[in-house]
Amino acid sequence: MNRFVLPVLLGLGLATGACGPEGQRKDDAPVVVSAIGGEAKAADPSAGPLDPAERVLMGATAQGLVRFDGAGQIEPGLAERWIVIDDGRSYIFRLREAYWPDGAPVTAAQVVRVLRRAAAPGSRNALAPFLAVIDEIVEMTPTVIEVRLKRPRPDLLKLFAQPELAVFRTGALDGSGPFFARKLPRGLLLSPAPDPQRQDNATPAPEETVRLFGERAALAIARFKATESDLVLGGTFADWPILAQAQVAPANLHLDQPFGLFGLAVVAQQGFLADAGNRAAIAMAIDRAALTRAVQPDWTPVETLLPGKLDSAAPPAQPDWGTLSLDARREAAEARVAAWRREHPGPLTLRIALPAGPGATLVWAHLAEAMLRIGVTPQRVGLDAAADLRLIDAVAPYDSGRWFVQTACIACPEAVKALVLAGRDAPDLAARAQRIAEADAALTADSSYIPIAQPLRWSLVALRLDAWQRNSRAWHPLNHLRNETE
Repeated sequence: MNRFVLPVLLGLGLATGACGPEGQRKDDAPVVVSAIGGEAKAADPSAGPLDPAERVLMGATAQGLVRFDGAGQIEPGLAERWIVIDDGRSYIFRLREAYWPDGAPVTAAQVVRVLRRAAAPGSRNALAPFLAVIDEIVEMTPTVIEVRLKRPRPDLLKLFAQPELAVFRTGALDGSGPFFARKLPRGLLLSPAPDPQRQDNATPAPEETVRLFGERAALAIARFKATESDLVLGGTFADWPILAQAQVAPANLHLDQPFGLFGLAVVAQQGFLADAGNRAAIAMAIDRAALTRAVQPDWTPVETLLPGKLDSAAPPAQPDWGTLSLDARREAAEARVAAWRREHPGPLTLRIALPAGPGATLVWAHLAEAMLRIGVTPQRVGLDAAADLRLIDAVAPYDSGRWFVQTACIACPEAVKALVLAGRDAPDLAARAQRIAEADAALTADSSYIPIAQPLRWSLVALRLDAWQRNSRAWHPLNHLRNETE
């Protein structure tokens, strides 16, 4: 346990005994939500990646053409319906009646402008690399938009449902819903946006509103334990050990293990890491089962880049060392390091970039033990510091192998990058599946990404939030928490 966490919990009187679910808040009070991260504030996705708390706020207040429901399935957002024509190369969306917080109507021209900006060359939107397939976004009428594609993409709607493609005027506080936000001295108050189809948009009941806070995990857990909140979102492996000390009731604790990446990306192929065999030695040294058990017994370790076949033409590529025992792997890795050090006398140090948090410290302990065992001196650095290996912990925004190979290819060779881009530019779905399989095999052989586990996400959920659901995206929209408000 991080020695700085326990005093926080003890100081709030929360470390003595498990709190049963019966200790939750009254059902006629506003739903209080803590999103782990920085302050929940308005941010522009085209200016850079969103903080986890910013994503929660954006998803709650600035819907896109479509959005995810509580089960992680597509539901209407600004678009009330859509059709796909021209063999999957054209998506036509008909907008529903919707309004901005000041009462002005949402227009097709405004939607087109935001989406074009997100997909524009040079955009810093986190999804921009996966929007290059868009040829044109067109306002056909004041209520109809067409998205024309260069090639078919059956997974386009899952991208449009992400908070990064939300539609807003000046930021997350100026979207069309499903909630309108108002700043409070601390946090924000979210109220359901008026429904244009209803004549009696009365003042919402307290339980239909949401108080949203963006805060670090220890404070979010403490707030929940003190029955001052109903939901904690965005928990990761880094903060998981705090929960063991907090003793949250099992009925309130929920795990997601969504598709995504959790592993080490080679930052630059130089020095010891210039050789694929040396990079494979690092991969072979790690005891994945022991590492994941040390954090959470049910956390699933992995040894492949792809979590399944997805839209690849082949099953996930297996590393050459996959059939070896852990002892045999480490023996081979140690021999590889010894051979390198004979030719390059002196210490061999690798900097590993990890986030802060007690869970990250547990992961670091296992990585460091693995490196030392084979003759490598590890050095832990911050996630944004200069490093040789950097942790990727990311949930896939859509179910395509293209995202996995693109995201893992941080410093892969030009030949591998060409295969990754070939999947993006493939003329049809069959060719795309083949290119994804080739890129997966090439990345696996190159060992420029070292898989460790599936991403681990957790939430704390009060029993009054009876519509909350686990799902494969670890995305839990605030308008799908209570059955009464669905």
